[in-house]
Amino acid sequence: MDRKTLQIINASNHSIIKLRGVYADWSRRHNINYNEMLVLYTIRENGYCTQKQVCDNYLLPRQTIHNVISRMREQGYLILEPEKGEGREKAFVLTEKGRKYAEIFFCSLASIEEASVKRFGYEKMQMLTELMKEYQEILASCVEQEAGGSRDGNKQ
Repeated sequence: MDRKTLQIINASNHSIIKLRGVYADWSRRHNINYNEMLVLYTIRENGYCTQKQVCDNYLLPRQTIHNVISRMREQGYLILEPEKGEGREKAFVLTEKGRKYAEIFFCSLASIEEASVKRFGYEKMQMLTELMKEYQEILASCVEQEAGGSRDGNKQ
């Protein structure tokens, strides 16, 4: 790999990791477990969550999210919502206690995100999102191509 490509790949990866770190830092400051925050994020997006949704969205192990959801149920924050489940996949929604717990999340983090997008610029944020999605798809395609070929990139 040439030096310029390596530098841009490293800078991109560092930015992604640091961005996730900002969310982890926010979680710590608000005494919300980072993985709980991801469950709440999924609920904010969909109105409910399934273990599969959270795992697929954030590339986390099923056992990790199973444990987080179980703990949130034990604390009285989540309850099973059979109508929203898909097949064998169980769906969960916030209880009244869970809504109060998540209120900090839904208000505080949302206002920080909104202020950040306004400062950065809606158009730039849209462009960044589209470019990252496009790059992710290209990278995934290259990984798939390599998986189907030999180490030197030629198909076997």
